[in-house]
Amino acid sequence: MADVHDRATRSRTMARVKARDTSPELALRRALHRLGLRYRLHGAAAGGALPGRPDLVFAGRRAAVFVHGCFWHRHAGCPRASTPASRLDYWLPKFARNQARDQAAQAALRAAGWRVAVVWECALTRARIDATARALAAWLRADAPPTLELPPPAAATAPNGGPEPGTGSGAGSDVEPGAAPPASRRQS
Repeated sequence: MADVHDRATRSRTMARVKARDTSPELALRRALHRLGLRYRLHGAAAGGALPGRPDLVFAGRRAAVFVHGCFWHRHAGCPRASTPASRLDYWLPKFARNQARDQAAQAALRAAGWRVAVVWECALTRARIDATARALAAWLRADAPPTLELPPPAAATAPNGGPEPGTGSGAGSDVEPGAAPPASRRQS
């Protein structure tokens, strides 16, 4: 499908996209604050900024949280991660650079002994924000695993916040998408 806007309008629109204090990030921050969790912002930690400048830093728990937009960071299986039809020669390398930068930052954090969580924009809809915040809080308070992705990779979501038709939750039919599975069903 061709872009519905001319090149100048699309350029102005994309130039206004923020990197910090986005709506999904603010929603997650509010939900975690309601749960009593406190954090530092944008990679701030004792000793300087962390690799990749995580959106939320829980220094005492040595945990870093990235809030990723599904479009910009290419959330696999998510309908929000659509690829523009025009200027593929620009967009495909741009998306590849974003993903490579994300992977490098996460690897550097893990190598430095930090736990890393990625929370995708589609997990922060009004219908899912509380479950996502509770799952993240449980992960933060536990000692393992060293990484977390919400929703889990197999749990692609539809734009309305529910599971993508035909995908299920990826963890079993009775588990809320984005929520941690019961202890009896966790994988080691």
